[in-house]
Amino acid sequence: MVPGINGEDREAVGRIARPIHGEPDLDRLLEQVAAARIVLIGEASHGAHELNDLRGTLTRKLIAERGFAAVAIAGGWPEAIRVDRYVRGQGHDESAAAALAGFDRFPTWMWRNADVAAFTEWLATWNLQRPAEQRAGFYGLDLYSMYVAIRSLLSFLEDADPAAALAARGLYAQLDQVAAAGEDRQGLEVAASHEDEVVAQLVEMQRRHAARSGRTPTGDGWFHAMQSAHMLQNAEAYYRTLLRGRVAWNARDARMADAVDMLADQLGHPGQPARLVVWAHNRHVGDARATAMGEAGEISLGQVLRQRHPGETALIGMISYGGTVTCARGWDEPPEVATVPPGLDGSWEQLLHASGYPRSYLGTASLRRAVGERAEQLQRAIGVVYRPETERLRHYHLSRLADEFDVVIHVDATRAATGVDAAEGPREPADAVG
Repeated sequence: MVPGINGEDREAVGRIARPIHGEPDLDRLLEQVAAARIVLIGEASHGAHELNDLRGTLTRKLIAERGFAAVAIAGGWPEAIRVDRYVRGQGHDESAAAALAGFDRFPTWMWRNADVAAFTEWLATWNLQRPAEQRAGFYGLDLYSMYVAIRSLLSFLEDADPAAALAARGLYAQLDQVAAAGEDRQGLEVAASHEDEVVAQLVEMQRRHAARSGRTPTGDGWFHAMQSAHMLQNAEAYYRTLLRGRVAWNARDARMADAVDMLADQLGHPGQPARLVVWAHNRHVGDARATAMGEAGEISLGQVLRQRHPGETALIGMISYGGTVTCARGWDEPPEVATVPPGLDGSWEQLLHASGYPRSYLGTASLRRAVGERAEQLQRAIGVVYRPETERLRHYHLSRLADEFDVVIHVDATRAATGVDAAEGPREPADAVG
């Protein structure tokens, strides 16, 4: 049996927790991940202002003071590219709120919120003070926006290679029929023959372009189109896996790790990949091998990057004890504010609450020394769908926190994230759960 935390160890955890009062404390926190080239910053919920705000502050420091080249979010690539154009002084959007308008599908509050807008405005202002080649970017890693990726890729092909665009439209029409087929196994079998064709089209286009010009096409346009092609390929594989009843989580996180590496190579120099910040939920950021996820055969983005880049990857998790959060009670339902019950007895949230600090952090090397090698407790994870009355069953899992992250931030009480304007704010539920 894996040991829990006894009374003496609880007191030891309280002694090693460090309060967060201001930026000097955050500087000391970041010193613990100073050697990392990839810093992943998690969150216990997609809809908590304090977690979003802290993540934005840490990221500003990593970009402005430590030379990180971009933020990569667990969101759609095409939607994020619109934000990237805005922060680089390109495109037609006049504000961060307008640039974030591409995140217009459920769950809109995950990225289209006031905290992300504030960070986006800061990044645009910071970039204005730098040469174009030194400006930091904003990218997406996820593969769900298949149809947006199709439109993005076709737009590029129509300008660069109309014949390839015409051929691609025929292919994508077949894929659209497959997506609409639901559980039509015959349609899914037809799709299997097209998995590699999207990237193959761009590879052939690259070959023809190189033959005509004597050089390989480069630049943002080419890179965005190639990434959109990879997204489409990944999304097809993901949805076919999902429709066939197989676990799709592993495919998703492995492909997001591929996108991180592709982005680091594109933004860096030969033999010197760029330094990146990654924003995602704790379930993606934490090392799945230290949680019940790993025991169930699931992997995570943080785990994959740790294994690929040992010593170069740092995982920062953020947890909270109570407060309010923006969420939905069902998939594709409107956002609302839910009251988060206090952390359960026997949870990491309850343990760090006992330290008495409104905000604190601890390095997991110190935590491991305090509680032992394999101490395990409950940890809460709130997704876009959250029903507080069922959270013990659906929103807690066992974890060895000292192995899951390199640094843990605890916020005792959170407030629900708000939209980029008042009209987009979440509604108050009729019956809040205390």
